[in-house]
Amino acid sequence: MVNVLILAVALMMPVIGFADEKQYEPTWSSLDSRENPQWFHDAKFGIFIHWGLYSVPSYAPRGTYAEWYWHAKDGDQTGKHQAAVGRANAINDFHNKVYGADFEYKDFREDFTCDMFEPKEWATLFKRSGAKYVVLTSKHHDGYCLWPSKEASISYGMPWNSVDSGPRRDLVGELTDAVRDEGDIKMGLYYSIWDWFNPLWPEEDQPTNRKKKGNDITRQKYINEVMVPQFKDIVNRYAPSVIFSDGDWWMDDEKWETKPLLAWLFNEAPNKEEVVINDRWGKVRKKHGGYFTTEYGSGFEDPSIIWEENRGIGKSFGYNRQETYDDYNSEELLIYMLCDIVSRGGNFLLDIGPTADGRIPVIMEERLIQLGEWLDINGEAIFNSRRWIRDCQWSEGDIYAYTKQEFHHGIPDPILEMAKTPKKNQARKECYFTAKDDKLYVLMTMLPDCGTFVIKDLQLDSSSEIRMLGVEGKLEFKNNKKNVEVILPHLNPSKLPCKHVYVLEVSNVN
Repeated sequence: MVNVLILAVALMMPVIGFADEKQYEPTWSSLDSRENPQWFHDAKFGIFIHWGLYSVPSYAPRGTYAEWYWHAKDGDQTGKHQAAVGRANAINDFHNKVYGADFEYKDFREDFTCDMFEPKEWATLFKRSGAKYVVLTSKHHDGYCLWPSKEASISYGMPWNSVDSGPRRDLVGELTDAVRDEGDIKMGLYYSIWDWFNPLWPEEDQPTNRKKKGNDITRQKYINEVMVPQFKDIVNRYAPSVIFSDGDWWMDDEKWETKPLLAWLFNEAPNKEEVVINDRWGKVRKKHGGYFTTEYGSGFEDPSIIWEENRGIGKSFGYNRQETYDDYNSEELLIYMLCDIVSRGGNFLLDIGPTADGRIPVIMEERLIQLGEWLDINGEAIFNSRRWIRDCQWSEGDIYAYTKQEFHHGIPDPILEMAKTPKKNQARKECYFTAKDDKLYVLMTMLPDCGTFVIKDLQLDSSSEIRMLGVEGKLEFKNNKKNVEVILPHLNPSKLPCKHVYVLEVSNVN
């Protein structure tokens, strides 16, 4: 009798487990109730990759996005935005001179060879950089897919993916396997829900039409026959840990029908417990989604918001051969940028733009390696950390309020300026803070000339210890009124543990 009861209970367990499993509804109240997987909070640093047909011409005026080549060439010649028209004129002049007026964007397919693409080498570099996740463009707004998407080729009426044309390789699959083989790195995918010039897309909504009133019947055809099946295809094939949606900005989520798609993802995806989504699902940015995104921006100050800043090493996401040395962020700036973003509770998604033959430009490789070398010493202060009660410590003076445009263009870069060379009579960020368990990390933006660093508004007791990451031994400190004075080690410059930002680890902080 006991055995019969045990068998009956065992048979019921899967049913009970299924019944207890939460099912998400296609509403924002239900979708937003899902907690972000812990790994994303811990990861802090990821690599973004913009790679596609636009990597062949790899051209845009400096300071603009090279991955928008097709849109600029065929969709921006008219309009009210002079900057867009200027970019379009420059790209058309370049295109006609280099390729000829009769050479169409689709003709770049066979020049997108990827013949030097070595996925294992890329993955090894990403591991060396210290990154904890990678996000590859499976499809950008040009609709060209880096995996064998039959929907792309059918809808465009010609081979429109990297398996049926160009390199004739499943680029998404190869890189996904290589990254996961490295261990301790998650693989994610960027997916544009909008194709600029997909033949199924309503003529009224093509980039050449500024009004974009739309046609519900033909739009529905695109969503049903391209967007939804493509989205489900990449999820089922590759189980991406991150889905970075884009291309949503001009139409609301009801028309995009993204809520039912996300409910399917959270309920049915093969890795539904692990997958993380952003906020680009149809005019809901900074309102709904797993995490909020900024792009060449300042991030968020609200500590309750989960967010990620994404930007290129240069001024473009896709490779732009117009860019010069001065357009690329320095090792110093990228380290400050990482520390600043993480101290305020954000993740940093840093983009690289490979070439059409599959090489990562050497200067981009170097920057990733330099970040990895800094993280080898100071990663404790970054990975698995959380925002402390204060994200930074200011010197005396007024705090300058930077505009969105100043953050976007970054000349000089606000993050570096705040940390090292503030404007006249303005305060300087003396350090950033992060926290983990009972430890406080003090990321000093400059070493003081006097050899003593003051942590303001903090008191420690005898159980606390202070160390500098990468340096042996405990440091002396004392409470002085409301502050803690830390005696820094006297080190020969050649013995410094790292460059630019130096980290104090303070234990037993209440």
